[in-house]
Amino acid sequence: MDIPELLAPAGDLEKLKAAVVFGADAVYLGGKQFSLRERAGNFTLEELAAGVEFAHARGVKVYVAVNIFARNRDLDDLPTYLKQLERIGVDAVIVSDPGVLTLVRETTPGLPVHLSTQSNTTNWKAARFWQEQGVSRIILARELGLEEIREIRRQVTVPLEIFVHGAMCISYSGRCLLSSYMTGRDANRGDCAQACRWRYALVEEKRPGEYFPLEEDSRGTYILSSRDLCLLEYIPQLVEAGINSLKIEGRVKSIHYVATVVSVYRQALDAYRADPGRFRVRKRWLEELGKVSHREYTTGFFAGPPVRAAQGAVDSIYLRPYTFTGVVREYDPARGLALVEQRNRFARGEVLEVLLPGGETFSFTVTGLYDENMDPVDAAPHPRQRVFLSLPRPVLPWSLLRRREEYKD
Repeated sequence: MDIPELLAPAGDLEKLKAAVVFGADAVYLGGKQFSLRERAGNFTLEELAAGVEFAHARGVKVYVAVNIFARNRDLDDLPTYLKQLERIGVDAVIVSDPGVLTLVRETTPGLPVHLSTQSNTTNWKAARFWQEQGVSRIILARELGLEEIREIRRQVTVPLEIFVHGAMCISYSGRCLLSSYMTGRDANRGDCAQACRWRYALVEEKRPGEYFPLEEDSRGTYILSSRDLCLLEYIPQLVEAGINSLKIEGRVKSIHYVATVVSVYRQALDAYRADPGRFRVRKRWLEELGKVSHREYTTGFFAGPPVRAAQGAVDSIYLRPYTFTGVVREYDPARGLALVEQRNRFARGEVLEVLLPGGETFSFTVTGLYDENMDPVDAAPHPRQRVFLSLPRPVLPWSLLRRREEYKD
């Protein structure tokens, strides 16, 4: 059975490695220029080469975003950059601008091109046009429903990719001018200020009696903010519709986010492959998706026009039920000790949960905690501090530690 590729975000080299270890079939990333995520860590050419080597050694592909809407001044440096990407051995570039597509064809004709969702492909005629231009894959617009996707699939042979999880812009397929107007940061060049996430009050003085219903608490209301996308339950329909790649949004998200979400979708796709007729979304998968920083989830436009509650609700602010506390770098089975790189403070007596590559989890109480000289310590308070931690069972490198947080209304 043909199962879609699982495509994960890689904001930096560490996140790339985590995505690969936790089950991605491919990763997408940006370099230090020409990418629409300027505030992600992004990759130098040396880091990109290391990432490609790490991924390819494990059978994972690497796609590089070159998806800015180019200005005239960008065209001078692009050919050199494209040749560097080709030499490094990336598997494809992601573009949105016809001029950039033309440059790729002129400069690196053997380099596959994926058409970005920013190109707003919403119908089969447009898809067929891009297919005729020689693109190797089309990343469809987020505004499409299942029946529209099926019709596009029937009309074209080019591989199709869709977003299945993560943040959604309130603007059309990720294009936005609001950030530029309010802050001078151009979203269409990768520097979005996420102005749609800010708090607003809606006022229209010349339309008495016409009300836009708002709900708010002491934090305000978020009328321009979308809930996060989650299409986990629709994996059977996505496979049946002939989608070739399932994409997770999140190049600016944490290693914990990337590893957790990739792990869940990997397990779900593998479960469907093993027994399509009995596939069901498991409760623990949904619980795992609830452990990462997120807004309340929605299916977006996939099953039809979203209900009003999918946009602008107070619960669209981020929920952070767990704190990512560390990543296992090494494990010594003889002593039962893990070398952990701290990411947020943790201490003796706290209950932590471990997420293993493969998706299994277990909890334990921190007892044995030691510095790198093996002197006992009460806590790991310093960012990136390395400590040895006693664990009740063996773990693999890249296992993640997290702590459940208690919230009060």
